[in-house]
Amino acid sequence: MISHSRRHCVVELQALPARIGQIRRIVSAQLRHWQLDPLIDRAALGVTELLSNVHRHAQPDKVCRVEIEFRLGRLTVSVHDSDPRLPVVRESAAMETCGRGLALVAAISEAWGARHQQDRPGKVVWFSLRAAPASTAPARTVRISSKAVREPAPAALFAVEPAAVVTAVPVSARAGTRPG
Repeated sequence: MISHSRRHCVVELQALPARIGQIRRIVSAQLRHWQLDPLIDRAALGVTELLSNVHRHAQPDKVCRVEIEFRLGRLTVSVHDSDPRLPVVRESAAMETCGRGLALVAAISEAWGARHQQDRPGKVVWFSLRAAPASTAPARTVRISSKAVREPAPAALFAVEPAAVVTAVPVSARAGTRPG
């Protein structure tokens, strides 16, 4: 089940491997909708780690709820499950293949934590990301005939290596043949 409002989205699911990828895509799409594209990779990675922990450790079932909320310039991603055991960050040996999920969440986020749910059994594990303010280059005034019009500054400038630019693409004279 998915429900959302202007700056809040809730998805209920069973934390199974196939569903984790689906939730990652839902979170990414919601952040695109909110125009928070720079946060997509970190949010998708963080929610994947938290849902993997639910799949691996939650008892008695894998049912959980993912909430994403954007408020006051901060995105918060929370995963609620019915297991009351709070997660613990642990040190992993260099050759271990698991056990780094929470350390990874801590590394990619501005803040993270876990707490018991107040209204039902279980816990909430969350992390937050600060949305970087959009770069605000000053607008410039452009004269169009006798009117002065404010033109927004370009969003980004790109440097292109001249040798990397393709100036012409050969076109075949007959359909089905390759340019040669």
